[in-house]
Amino acid sequence: MFFYLLRRLLTAIPTMFVIVTIAFFLIRVAPGGPFNQERGLSPEIKANLEAQFGLNDPLWLQYWNYLKNLLHGDFGPSYNLPDFTVAELFSEGLKVSIPLGLSALIVALLLGGTLGIIAALNQNKSGDYAVIAVATAGSTIPTFVIAPIIQLLFGLTWKLLPVGGWGGGAFINMVGPVLTLALPQMAIVARLMRGSMIESLRSHHIRTARAMGLSDWSVVVKHALRGAVLPIVSYAGPAAAALLTGSIVVETIFAIPGVGRYFVQAALNRDYTLVMGTVVVIALFTIVFNLIVDIMYAVVDPRVRYD
Repeated sequence: MFFYLLRRLLTAIPTMFVIVTIAFFLIRVAPGGPFNQERGLSPEIKANLEAQFGLNDPLWLQYWNYLKNLLHGDFGPSYNLPDFTVAELFSEGLKVSIPLGLSALIVALLLGGTLGIIAALNQNKSGDYAVIAVATAGSTIPTFVIAPIIQLLFGLTWKLLPVGGWGGGAFINMVGPVLTLALPQMAIVARLMRGSMIESLRSHHIRTARAMGLSDWSVVVKHALRGAVLPIVSYAGPAAAALLTGSIVVETIFAIPGVGRYFVQAALNRDYTLVMGTVVVIALFTIVFNLIVDIMYAVVDPRVRYD
C-alpha cells in the first residue's frame, strides 16, 4: 500500500503540471485582460499596472515566474481585488464552501443511498417507481431552478428559511443551499445504489447466504450492501471535490461568500491569478479525493489489493 500511495503521489506531480500549463495559456488566449474592464483607465495607468504585475513580460517569462511562485505556495495577488492575495481569498472562501459542500455530500449519500436500497428491495413495485421518478426529476432539474423555488416557497411564502446570506454558518441559513446542492447528487446516488444493489442481490454469494438461513437484515446490510456500495464510492470522489470547492450557481443565488463566486468574478474580469488559483485548488481536491476513493476500495472490497 505504501508504494502504491507513493506512485500515485509521484504521478500527481506531472498531472498538476499539465493542468497548470494548459490553464495558464488558455486564460491568456481569451480576449481582453485584467485591466481592460476598467472604464476611464488611461493608457499610462494601464501600462504602469501591467508593468507592476509583470503582464508586459514575454509570456514564457510570466509562465516561469508563476511556476516558481506556485512551488513556494504563492498564488499571487488578485488583479481586481488588490487588497487581497489569492491565498487570503481562498482561506476565507473555503471556510464557507467546505462546510456547505460537506453537509450536502453527507445528505446526498445518506438519503440517496437509503432511497436506492428501498427501491432495490421493492423492484418493480410502487416504492421503486416512486424513487425512480424522484431521482429522474432531481437529476434533470438544474440547480438554478431548484434554488429560486426553495427561496420562493420556504423563504418568501412560508417564512421558514432566510432567502439568502450565510449568517456565520447558522443551521437555518445552511438548509436552503444544502438542499439545493444535495438534491441532484442525491438523485444520482439513489439511481446508482438501486442498480448496484439489484445486481448484488442476484449474485451467488447472496443466494448462499439466504440458503444458510440468514435474516434479511444480515443479508442486505452485511453482505449485499458491501458490494453494492462500490459504485457510490467511485462517484463520491469527484462529487466531493466539486461540492467542497464551491458551487457557482448556489453561492451566487444565495449570496454565500464561498469560493464559487470568486471563480465567476475572476472569469468575467480576466483575473488571471484568481482563475489559476481556482483551477489549482479544484485539481488538488480532485486528485486527493480520487486517491481516497482508491483506498476506500481496498477497505470495502477485500478482493482489491494494491501490493
